[in-house]
Amino acid sequence: MEVLLTYQDDSSNKFWKINQTRNAYVVTYGKVGTVGVIKTKTFESEEKCRKEIDKLISSKMKKGYVPADSSSIVLKDTTMTETLFWELIDKCKEKGDDAEEQMEWLIYQLSKRPVKDIIMFDFIFNTYYIKSYTSDLWAAAYIIMGGCSDDCFDYFRAFLLYLGKEPYETAIKDPESLLPYLKLIEEQDEMPQLEELLSVACEAYEEKTGQEYEEYQDVYDKLTNNQYIQSEIEFDWDEEGLRKKFPLLWEAYGETPIEY
Repeated sequence: MEVLLTYQDDSSNKFWKINQTRNAYVVTYGKVGTVGVIKTKTFESEEKCRKEIDKLISSKMKKGYVPADSSSIVLKDTTMTETLFWELIDKCKEKGDDAEEQMEWLIYQLSKRPVKDIIMFDFIFNTYYIKSYTSDLWAAAYIIMGGCSDDCFDYFRAFLLYLGKEPYETAIKDPESLLPYLKLIEEQDEMPQLEELLSVACEAYEEKTGQEYEEYQDVYDKLTNNQYIQSEIEFDWDEEGLRKKFPLLWEAYGETPIEY
C-alpha cells in the first residue's frame, strides 16, 4: 500500500508519503519537488504495521494534510541515473593518486546527495556487479592472479566496474580485453582488486546520517525490495582448459601471475 499526503499554507508546501511492504513501512517527507527525507520502521507483523500506519495517516490529516492526486508532481524520486553513476565512477579516477583517495572522494560526493541517491547508486552498482558473476570471468581472474577465492573474485569484479562502463561490458564478453589495464596495474605494483568500492554507498550513508551498516542495509532493502539470490556457477575448467579458454591471458600470467 502507498499513501501520499500534502500540506500547503502561506509559508509551507510539504508532502508526506508512506509505503508498506509486508511488516515494514518507509516514510518519505519534505518540501514538494524535492527527494525528501526517509525514515523506516519494522514491526512484528503486517497487522501491527498497518495499525501504526493508520495512526500516522490520521495524525497527519488532523494537522491539515490532504490526499494528493499524483506523486509525479509532488515527489522527486531520485536524481541518480545510470549515466550519472558511470560519470562518478569515471571522475573519481581523476581525484587522487591512489584508489584510497579516489574512494574517499566518491564517498564524500555521495554523502552530499539525498539518501535515495545513495541507495540508487548502490542499486545500480549491484545490478552491474551481479552480471559480472560468470564462470569465464572467474576463470580469467584465476589465471591473472594464480588462483582466486570467493572474496578475491568479489574484489576483482569491483575492479571491473571501476574501469568504467565500456571496459566492464567488453570484459564480460571477452575477458582477454583486460590485458592493457592489467599491464598498467602491474606497472603500478597493484592488484586488479578494489574491495573499497563495495562499501562506498554504505560509508556515504553513514557519513550523512551517522547510522551504521545494519541501518543502511535495512533502508536499502526496504527501498529497493531487493530479492537477489546469487546464481550458481559451474566451474567447467581445469589448468589445461584455462590454457585453451584464454591463451593470451595464459601467455601473460599463466606462469607469472600478478601477486602481492
